[in-house]
Amino acid sequence: MRRLGGRWVVAAIRPRRHGPEIWALPKGHIDPGERGEETALREVAEETGAHGRSLGKLGDVRYVYTWEGERIFKVVSFFLVRYEGGRLGDVPEAFRHEVADVRWLPLEAAPRLLAYGGEREMARKALTRLGENDV
Repeated sequence: MRRLGGRWVVAAIRPRRHGPEIWALPKGHIDPGERGEETALREVAEETGAHGRSLGKLGDVRYVYTWEGERIFKVVSFFLVRYEGGRLGDVPEAFRHEVADVRWLPLEAAPRLLAYGGEREMARKALTRLGENDV
């Protein structure tokens, strides 16, 4: 998240494996020895080109999906990350196969623009938290 033109914006990605209407939040797998918050900061940098500092956990999204006939139960933890630097869209070469596009989206529009329900809920939580504290 950052302020641009007096309003909050969120870095959103268009994953390469999905269609052009799919906007999502950066996320990924926890590496061995890594904490969730560290993963969030790393994934933001890898998938957006921007880096920041964590303002704490927003919440968890739990869901189930089927992969090759097996039911997978997944928990994704989201953290509020305040932009500190880097250039949005300057995705490292090693991660360009994952990300088709990166944009700043108005945070107030994110609950409508993000493709996944859990991520839309995290955007609403971020709006509430940022509205309470002008961080």
